[in-house]
Order: sequence, then structure tokens, then C-alpha cells
Amino acid sequence: MEILNWSQLTDTEQTAALARSPLVGDVSLEQNVLNIVNRVQQDKDQALKAYNLEFDGVSTERLQLSVDEINAACERVDVEIKKAIEQASSNIDTFHKAQAFVPVSVETQNGIRCELRSEAIEKVGLYIPGGSAPLISTVLMLALPAQIAGCKQRVLVSPPPINDAIIYAAKASGITEIFQVGGAQAIAALAFGTESIPAVDKIFGPGNRYVTEAKRLVSQDSRCVVSIDMPAGPSEVLVIADSDANPDFIAADLLSQAEHGPDSQVMLVTDSQALAERVNVCLTQQLAQLSRKEIAATALSASRTLLVNSMDEATAVSNRYGPEHLIIQTQAPRELLSLIRAAGSVFLGAYTPESVGDYASGTNHVLPTYGYSRAVSSLSLADFSRRFTVQELNAEGLQGLGQTVMTLAAAELLDAHKNAVAIRLASLEAKG
Repeated sequence: MEILNWSQLTDTEQTAALARSPLVGDVSLEQNVLNIVNRVQQDKDQALKAYNLEFDGVSTERLQLSVDEINAACERVDVEIKKAIEQASSNIDTFHKAQAFVPVSVETQNGIRCELRSEAIEKVGLYIPGGSAPLISTVLMLALPAQIAGCKQRVLVSPPPINDAIIYAAKASGITEIFQVGGAQAIAALAFGTESIPAVDKIFGPGNRYVTEAKRLVSQDSRCVVSIDMPAGPSEVLVIADSDANPDFIAADLLSQAEHGPDSQVMLVTDSQALAERVNVCLTQQLAQLSRKEIAATALSASRTLLVNSMDEATAVSNRYGPEHLIIQTQAPRELLSLIRAAGSVFLGAYTPESVGDYASGTNHVLPTYGYSRAVSSLSLADFSRRFTVQELNAEGLQGLGQTVMTLAAAELLDAHKNAVAIRLASLEAKG
């Protein structure tokens, strides 16, 4: 990877050094995706079948997998994969159950009770990337929290032909509605509904730039009412490392994200020129052994190493970048944790590769990208529910608060607001 000295760069050059892959900035992307969304909205299943043939080369007369097809796919899954899915599911289940919402109920003053409650989102759509890298683990990351939260309808979509292990993971996670459709067209189907695929209230799941753009478009489309989990596009990782870090470990971590796709991006921030150079040697050696080396090599071409003067400066650079994944490989990684302000998920120490979070440690791997981690959180159980408030006043409560409300309403020139309180207070006075 290109090595740049951070302190020698101008502000403009620093901004350019932290820029995402140029593949993300395709000016024609919005219009292309909008065309797909509009066609699905109009032609529904017919459009989905046509896109399956055009984009995936698969003819799908029936979009939904039957019970027999699901069972047959599950039978074909290797026993070792089933065991791995079982262990990963256990950890994910444990971590997400621990996030169960605790209702809040307080009396803010005499006669006034305020509550915060939570209710599961009724219908959710789960997008599972397929194609060259079918993400079996994403099924667990979405389906298990949706099940724990109590979402009544959980609809899964994935590009055809759907990998057998994806189907097995879905069934093991309580999913019964599985549809063979991917890309922007799948997002449009979940947003608007088709003859086969029901419209949902919220769409979850990572994807390529087309999927990400489709999620953005439908969430702003007045023709439907649907929300999305977060901007979750091409994968990215930033590694903070000192001179004592293992260059082989770092190279392996960088490549584990670079192999996701050509528009992925990986960054190394270190205070050691010698380490940076050793990592580049290790990257070359390990890259040659990968089955997806062409994809990883393309991602590396838009990636870089930044040399800094200290670990404090390294954390400042990381916070400015706001990585999806942040790996800290230093002598005392937890000491830097308090300085981190923007990261989707953090991995501490030499023996915590990003891969464990992707698959089985228990945390969720659906994370914000493009720097959105400065304001957007990693996916959690709370995302599958909506929170709402409740308030209840008795007569004493209204009498104690009424004048304050009327004063503020009058100051805002909202007479009806004031009257809604005044008429009740008058009624109480009349009762004596």
C-alpha cells in the first residue's frame, strides 16, 4: 500500500488520504438505481424475475422458496458448517439477549408519571448479500436479533441461487419466508411489496453500493413508508499499530476486508516506518495465496498507510476517518479505547482479528461505513424495536403543571394548546 507521512500533508491532502474508494462516487449510480426501483414499483414480480435473469443469470419462475426446497437445501449442508453456525448462533444470541430493553417509569412531580416503553417492529426485511461471497453470517446477525426482539414477520431476501448454508442458517434462526432476489431490486420489493414479497416496515442488511443507494432512495420515497437500519455499504477497516505489532497479523486483517469487494478499503495508521514497510511485504506474500486476490488487489489500490508521530495522533486520524472496523494492535490497546470517538466496532489486541466479530464472538457485524460511525451506531437489539413514551396525569398533576404549560403555549401564540389545559383546570375548579 502507498505510505504517506501524515504530518507532511496539507489539509487538502489529508482529506484526500482519508477519502473512500472512488468506485463509491459513481455519478450515474443514483439514476441507475432509481430506474430499477421505479421498474420494481411498477412491474413487481415480473421486474424481479427479469432482473434475476439479467444480473444473476438465473431463471426464477417462483421467487419464494418452498418448504421442500428449504428442507432439501438444509440436508445438503456439511455437518461442520452446521456446528459452526450453532456455536456462532449461541454467542450472538447470548450477547443480544443481554441487550433486552428495561422499561422506564418515573414520577417527574406529584401526579405526573412518564414512561419509556418498547415494542417490536412488526414486519422486517432482511437483506443477505450473495454473489461471489455469500454472507452466511449476516443471516445470524439479522435473523437472531429480529427473533429475540419479537418481530412477527421476518422476510429474508438474497440473490439467486441462494447458498444452501444461507438457507440453513435462516431456518435455524426462525426464518420461514425466503425469497430469491438480490440487489437494488430486492430493496425495492421490500419497500413497495410485490405479488410475492410483502412490504415491510424496516429494511436491514449490508450490501454493495447499489443496495446502499436503493436503501437510501426508498427511505426517502413518498410512495412507501419504510425505514432502514443504517448506511452499510462496502466494507472497510482501519488498523492502529505501534512498532511492536505483528506485521503478518496486520496484513491478514487488512486482506480480510480487502477481499470483500473491489470497492472495499483498508487503512493502516502507525508511528513506525519500519512496520509499515514490513506490512507491505507481508501483504504481497499473503495476497498471492488468496483465491480472491484480484478483488483484494483492486481494493488495496485505493487503500493506504499513514505514518503518524504518536498513538494520540493515530487515534485522532482514526476518529476523523470514522472506520466501520477499528483494530488496535498496540502494547496497551485498552488505553487507547477511551480516545476513540468514531468506530462501528473495535477489536483490541493482537489476538482479536476482525474475523471473530464478523462471525462468532457475539457482537453484530452490521456496521456503519463511509464515516457514518461518527453518528450512527452498530446494529443492536434496539434497532428491531421502536421506543415510545407514555404520560399520565391525575388532577393534582395537571393543577401543579397547568400554569407552566399555558404560559409557554401563550408565548408560542398557540391558543388551542393553552385552552386544552385551561378548560380542564376550569372543570376542576367548578367541582370545588
